[in-house]
Amino acid sequence: MRRVILFAILALALPIAAVADSHIDFNAQGGTLSGSSAGLQLTSATLMGIGNLYGTPLSVGSNLGTVSFTTGPMLSGSLASSATFSGAGSTFMIVGNNGISGVPSGTIFSGSFTTDVTLTESGTGLHSYFLTGVVAGTLSNGGQARGPVILDFTTGKGWMGEPVTIGSVDTTVVIPEPGTLGLLGTGLLAVGGLLHRKLRNG
Repeated sequence: MRRVILFAILALALPIAAVADSHIDFNAQGGTLSGSSAGLQLTSATLMGIGNLYGTPLSVGSNLGTVSFTTGPMLSGSLASSATFSGAGSTFMIVGNNGISGVPSGTIFSGSFTTDVTLTESGTGLHSYFLTGVVAGTLSNGGQARGPVILDFTTGKGWMGEPVTIGSVDTTVVIPEPGTLGLLGTGLLAVGGLLHRKLRNG
């Protein structure tokens, strides 16, 4: 009975270790989104805020850098209402501008969409759209990260028939911490071994 309880405690502890990840929040505004059946392209959206970058709680400024991306070709739908684009062959870049507000200069995140990218009209009658997808890639410190992208914009023309200005781009990437999980797992195994020996000898 003691052995069953011990293994139950160990099993409950592992999910706690699995959530020991950190995340970085990015926000950008402006930039130009262009689209066709060949794909979507965002150029020069201005990076306005970064939260929790390498332990820095929050960096805010009028020009911290740029966000840009490309998608793969359109898979279904149309630019007039909603469409799905391939993530294959896509790019996603976040670049810091001259070290302003403690933000690193140069590439902060380099990756691509790992899922199809969905463009959806909000249905409010204001010709507002949302673009969603998931990106994965490498941070400037070498860490691997993955997370969702949400982009919104209003065309004012009823459909995205020409390049439009972006309202906001929000990205949250999660950085797994396998070192923490590994250390905790090793510790749990050590404790389990000691308790097993004590039960066997007791």
